[in-house]
Amino acid sequence: MKRGFFTIMSAQFFSSLADNALFVGAVQLLRTGGAPEWQQAALVPMFALFYVVLAPFVGAFADAFPKGQVMLASNFIKVVGCLLMLFGTHPLMAYAIVGLGAAAYSPAKYGILTELLPASQLVKANGWIEGLTIASIILGVLLGGQLVGPSVSATLLSFDFPFITTSVDTAPEAAISMLIFIYLLAAWFNTRIPLTDVPMRPLPRHLITLLPDFWNCSLRLWRDRLGQISLSTTTLFWGVSGNLRYIVLAWASAALGYSVTQASALVGVVAIGTAVGAVAASMRMRLHQATNVLPLGIAMGLLILLLNFITNVWVAAPFLILLGALGGFLVVPMNALLQHRGHNLMGAGRSIAVQNFNEQACILGLGAFYSFSTGMGLSAFGAISVFGVVVAGFMWVIKRWHERNCREHATEVNHLLDIARNDNLHG
Repeated sequence: MKRGFFTIMSAQFFSSLADNALFVGAVQLLRTGGAPEWQQAALVPMFALFYVVLAPFVGAFADAFPKGQVMLASNFIKVVGCLLMLFGTHPLMAYAIVGLGAAAYSPAKYGILTELLPASQLVKANGWIEGLTIASIILGVLLGGQLVGPSVSATLLSFDFPFITTSVDTAPEAAISMLIFIYLLAAWFNTRIPLTDVPMRPLPRHLITLLPDFWNCSLRLWRDRLGQISLSTTTLFWGVSGNLRYIVLAWASAALGYSVTQASALVGVVAIGTAVGAVAASMRMRLHQATNVLPLGIAMGLLILLLNFITNVWVAAPFLILLGALGGFLVVPMNALLQHRGHNLMGAGRSIAVQNFNEQACILGLGAFYSFSTGMGLSAFGAISVFGVVVAGFMWVIKRWHERNCREHATEVNHLLDIARNDNLHG
């Protein structure tokens, strides 16, 4: 791996660490403010909102400027979101601003991989990036849980700065204040990301013209015989995983009687399994083998259903690790294949923007459904049942879809697999 890759990893780690700690802080901020359960669940779709709304523009923006600079600006937007949360803006609105920063960050983060590394290292690079992202989820959720816990928050709130009066009076506000410094650390790493030799693609004079361009890019990926399979798989995976983070918190409270601080550890346990699966996939899988992992998605959905029958943390912990490992082994090769097809079809930034639009639209849709259902009285156990059936059912459909492609469009599918195989060997 090139030296710049590790700088990208460091920047991604600290930005993602703060994102996940902030989620816990925002949940606790709403709870201490007496917000209803549906507003806490709505944090997930609110974070996804700008991913969907700005999808036609952020990919072109990432391709028009050095991606390190785009990532730097995105982290400062996240800082603005934190400050708004501290100074009285409703947490859902402020968290949406943080999501705006994340939406701009993602195409640059993943797009620079295809600019910096050859195709032969894409699966390995995705394994490292996803593994490190999962590590940041583990540590971020744990960090957020500890920051809002009574012992750490008491220490933070005891600090008294001379001549400075702040509005930081509660545990979640103290946690959010600390996370601003982590975002600034990530921003510093962004300034160290090297420039690549890939030419920039200038933005059009009228941004509205990006809408048909984005639509055409979406159609090209969905019509590609491998792109459509990898895109549908990653869309479903991240749609469910994005909401599962909150569902595990709700399940731990209902099944085990856990507080936010205690339940955050179980979210971290899922992430541990995902990291193990991601690293294993990066070592064992190749681009042309990516579609072989589709049956794991069906197994993952069936395992989610079994969570309803677990009431003991000593059973829950290894079970959640296994669940996460299946997801990690599934998503890394499919993500790499999707990046490879997107890069060949339209360029890195635009393809990642299409991917983000679909994945975050799925998060937004499922999150809105869960938030609405919670408001209507759906329990955490009911939500888990719905999500398990959705994952298993749709992964079965995707698997059958790919099998039909292999039968009815064998020449095209084999040609695309040969391209992936050759790029993997000679890239």
